Amino acid sequence: MNFYDAHNHLQDDRFGGRQAELLAACEQAGVRRMVVNGACESDWPQVLALARQSKLVLPSFGYHPWYLHERTPDWLKQLEHFLDQVPSAVGETGLDRWKPDLPYAPQEEAFVAQLSVAARRNLPVSIHCLQTWGRLQELLGDNGRPACGFVLHSYGGSAEMIPNLAKLGAYFSFPGYFLQARKLRQRETFKHVPRDRLLIETDAPDQHLPDERIRFTLTGQEGKALNHPANLAAVYAGLAEFLGEPVESLAARVEENFQRVFGKIG
Repeated sequence: MNFYDAHNHLQDDRFGGRQAELLAACEQAGVRRMVVNGACESDWPQVLALARQSKLVLPSFGYHPWYLHERTPDWLKQLEHFLDQVPSAVGETGLDRWKPDLPYAPQEEAFVAQLSVAARRNLPVSIHCLQTWGRLQELLGDNGRPACGFVLHSYGGSAEMIPNLAKLGAYFSFPGYFLQARKLRQRETFKHVPRDRLLIETDAPDQHLPDERIRFTLTGQEGKALNHPANLAAVYAGLAEFLGEPVESLAARVEENFQRVFGKIG
């Protein structure tokens, strides 16, 4: 089987420079492509370097709402510059009303600007959203969107929103964290995702699977457990079990979906 990670942060400094080792383990575990999402200007060069080092890496450049305070005056020009360097996607961008004391007003401006870049270039965009799903849907409906579609990373909205978001071009990405026992509502929501819009992700080094499902353990420099990106196959297995279908058939349709949204990127 071939596995495709729709969202991770392989460039994260918490990996302690072990990216080559992690990539080798991922390839051995059947991972064929992974979307590595930049979160701010300071990590875009690392994402670019990883893309140039490994065929597994599909780079994505964007400004995460948590880091917008770090923007330089020419951030949007820099974003375009990195998108010109290698075939790539846009993101991680998005909206967040969950994180305490995070200014909201600048988020919409930055999100719409990045969505516009993605629409103009017809590049898939990876979207983070916490506690502002209604407003996100409004902005997506009111602005241009990439014809190839967009990815709702770790989709945590309601089942009722799925049909309208799908009509707008959404793909819905499932993280291993949703296999935690307390995340039953989120798992149930994915039963309503159209078959041709389902993706799977690790969000490594974050969003850990339940301990009993972890196949690859990893400890960061500070002694904290990290989510190893090679745990992707375990996410597939857990979701297949929940949906009541063979993991082989799930992997086949996720591969089709991944290629549909990201296939134009080399």
